[in-house]
Amino acid sequence: MGARGTEGAPAAAPHPFVGMWVTAEGRIRREPLPGGRYDEARGTCRSACTGGRTATGGHIDYVHHTGFTATGDVRGGVLCGEHLVLYRQHLGPARDGR
Repeated sequence: MGARGTEGAPAAAPHPFVGMWVTAEGRIRREPLPGGRYDEARGTCRSACTGGRTATGGHIDYVHHTGFTATGDVRGGVLCGEHLVLYRQHLGPARDGR
């Protein structure tokens, strides 16, 4: 049987943005979380930025816990936002079979 929400209704699937996104060199790691939150790590600093997020279609708005805001759009599977380009990080077996 499928997952159920708190009221017995089927649980909603997470938004496609949920999961880890990273810059090409891996220095910045942004993770939109279920429930309208996000967590961002920078270098060795975990949770350097945290706050709320909303997503509509291919657009995402972030509000840092200090009030700073940022936006992003997914284009061709790439999250482009302000001055960052982030790529979906896929966890699991390496593509080359290792």
